[in-house]
Amino acid sequence: MGIVNAGQLDVYDTIDPDLRTACEDVILNRDPDATERLIALAEKYKGTDAVAEKAAAEWRSLPVVKRLEYALVKGIDAHVVDDTEECRQQFARPIEVIEGPLMDGMNVVGDLFGSGKMFLPQVVKSARVMKKAVAHLLPFIEAAKEPGAKGKGKIIMATVKGDVHDIGKNIVGVVLQCNGFDVVDLGVMVPWTKILEAANENDADMIGLSGLITPSLDEMVTVAEEMKRAGMTMPLLIGGATTSKVHTALRISPAYDGPIVHVLDASRAVGVATTLVSDTGRDAYVGQVAAEYEAVRMARAGKGQSDLAPIAEARANAAVVDFAQKPAAPAKPGRHVFDDWDLADLRDYIDWTPFFRAWELAGNFPAILTDEVVGESATSLYADAQSMLDRIIAEKWLTARGVAALWHCRRDGDDVIVDVPAEQLEPAMEAGRVSPLSGVPHDFATPMQTTHATHAIRMPFLRQQVKKREGRANMCLADFIDPAGDWMGGFAVGIHGIDPHIARFKAENDDYQDILLKALADRLAEAFAERLHHHVRTDLWGYAPDEQLTNEAMIREQYRGIRPAPGYPACPDHSQKPILFDMLGAGQATGITLTDSFAMLPTAAVSGFYFGHPDSAYFGVARVGRDQLEDYASRRGVSLEQAERWLRPNLD
Repeated sequence: MGIVNAGQLDVYDTIDPDLRTACEDVILNRDPDATERLIALAEKYKGTDAVAEKAAAEWRSLPVVKRLEYALVKGIDAHVVDDTEECRQQFARPIEVIEGPLMDGMNVVGDLFGSGKMFLPQVVKSARVMKKAVAHLLPFIEAAKEPGAKGKGKIIMATVKGDVHDIGKNIVGVVLQCNGFDVVDLGVMVPWTKILEAANENDADMIGLSGLITPSLDEMVTVAEEMKRAGMTMPLLIGGATTSKVHTALRISPAYDGPIVHVLDASRAVGVATTLVSDTGRDAYVGQVAAEYEAVRMARAGKGQSDLAPIAEARANAAVVDFAQKPAAPAKPGRHVFDDWDLADLRDYIDWTPFFRAWELAGNFPAILTDEVVGESATSLYADAQSMLDRIIAEKWLTARGVAALWHCRRDGDDVIVDVPAEQLEPAMEAGRVSPLSGVPHDFATPMQTTHATHAIRMPFLRQQVKKREGRANMCLADFIDPAGDWMGGFAVGIHGIDPHIARFKAENDDYQDILLKALADRLAEAFAERLHHHVRTDLWGYAPDEQLTNEAMIREQYRGIRPAPGYPACPDHSQKPILFDMLGAGQATGITLTDSFAMLPTAAVSGFYFGHPDSAYFGVARVGRDQLEDYASRRGVSLEQAERWLRPNLD
């Protein structure tokens, strides 16, 4: 097999046509003489270094306008400031450089991306070149008191209040800028007041909202309601991992009279935004989307959903678990803090498939590297990621901090009563965040015969209520805990230190490195969660001391036990995080904090519970009925209205 040099990957259409055709003829077996012709052609390319130098010399000898186009398409920023300055000398006004050669080059990039001949990582590199060129021109434009270049339209972008995730938003913003739109990025944790204010001050053509955690969905409804109250009519774009066309149609669209469009990913954002600023296509498109959303609402109104069992009936159909098989008491119970886990160790636990999906490259790792469609782009991106990882580790850019704890516990219905060391809870009790169950703290005996005073904390869980066919249980996480006494755990891990590096990349107008670092930090956080769980299974709890699994097997969760996270299907209530954090002392131990909407800061963070029984499994709670909602509110000690806000995505 040929060895690919990731540094020499090209946009497919820019490869020498004769060479491209000759290679295709061989690979696709289109011509009996293909091999001989390719061998003959290869004589032209002997001495690849010389060929590369010749190619470099050729593009550097092009007229400056063509050099700028080449640099934009190839994502080469090494000469862009010098070329931009040379180009500026040839135009009467500096703004003409942006409106002319730079936008012409970005139009080529946009066309290649739209036709599937260029992929997102390459587009972001092109954006880096564009931003550096514009940054060089801005002082000259301001000195001449010229207005800025007018784009296709102006878009306000924001991650809504309570949410701190911005990779997806940033990618969409870059792609829109590459296609001629002016983007005003308000950042993360943005309240509706600031979003509406920015839209008015900037005379925006539309607003784009992003969110990753489920509480963001409610905040998006709030923004839509406030836009309606303010009499706005501009389009509202909805995007992010938790959003969907159905949710947009059912919950957000009815709250606003203007156009609302759910945008699935960055590749579709350009088409949607372009249509919404079109004089001829806008009305028809808006009408089409409105009709689609009305059809969704009508279908849901007339479609019978799966029947829900009364909560008492669902509990009677709980999972049957053999507690004779439960793991023994932990070898090292209690709380364990890790101030600086070795990043080189975490590297070996990275699941790369989600990394490529963050860049909208479809496929599973490592097969994606040789995929016939995205393989070249994926290989180049992977090489850049490995290079940055080398620097992250060697130069200690980031710090991995975590905490894990193993507690004695017992099941009480759908709750788990957890015995937490009293000193661990004192800060939370003093702040009024935790109320231990009534009764005198009791002794907590470990296998090492060390006794600690503890408080009993109730951790309520939710149960599936959708009626199941015979032989299928209505599951709840509490089912995996023995009422007679058992053990469970919790953890929180975070990757710290990203901010100064992100600030440096932003100062350098380098979106590519910015997004690459954030994506890698997310992968390291997930790798830390995986590595710590392995440490718990083999050492701290020790119920699988001889576990020998490959990273691929761990990614496929072929180990014993689970680590469900609050906000995910088995325990969909994000508001369990503050309880978990207080039980862990996570803030002090890891430096991780929670927003009002329970998002974790830093954004590269993971938290959850440990269940060790061999029958424990992941599942989705899905819809819950009014009876369970009322019961859950009582068990949590909150009002029904508060419980409704927490569980709105799961309500019947």
